[in-house]
Amino acid sequence: MAPIDLGRGGRTSGTGSGAAPGTPRLVMVVVDPVRESTAALEWALSHAIVEGDDILLLHVNMPYPHNGAAGRSGPSRSSSGGSTGSPIAALLGGGGGGGSGAGADPADFMEEMCAACKARYPRARVNAERVEPATEGREAKAQTILAESQRRGVELLVIGLRRASSFFGLRSPSGSSSRGHDSTAEFLIEHSKCLCVSVQKKGQNAGYLLNTKTHKNFWLLA
Repeated sequence: MAPIDLGRGGRTSGTGSGAAPGTPRLVMVVVDPVRESTAALEWALSHAIVEGDDILLLHVNMPYPHNGAAGRSGPSRSSSGGSTGSPIAALLGGGGGGGSGAGADPADFMEEMCAACKARYPRARVNAERVEPATEGREAKAQTILAESQRRGVELLVIGLRRASSFFGLRSPSGSSSRGHDSTAEFLIEHSKCLCVSVQKKGQNAGYLLNTKTHKNFWLLA
């Protein structure tokens, strides 16, 4: 199978996106305080983002029935990543257990992810934003991300692939279902006008499983 074309500058890209030279490419990474998001950011920083790209970390304030504080992180705002926060190795190096930052304060995990981006690309423009759902219903999160990506002119959209943790057909706040797939990632891959890549890390050093509209279960070594 041919490599995934990530557009201008992507390390596994082919011909590029054909956008105007010198125009910063906007890469959006969907983030939550879970290990799937840190894996997606890790992949984006090491394989997709290059010098000259703009980076946007987007978090949708979805309500969490069993952890109300996680879904009420305050009004939408922007922040630029600085040099403080956890070192990139501590944030993205993995570690076992139940998930990176699960249950953490939303502001803290986004600040740490911004710091990781700035540590890797010191000259990059890095912004982090939290937005409220633009609609209601089963695909509220996916539709909100889609609308934000289109409004901002995103060229590459990256999202961590989550597996189901719920039972009896109930859906988790992330959009995953007990059928074993992530409906948010699938919705974005299918409907995004830009390239959308879902990322699943397979073990600490085993690599990544990537999905796009044209590539299914594409294996990439770490």
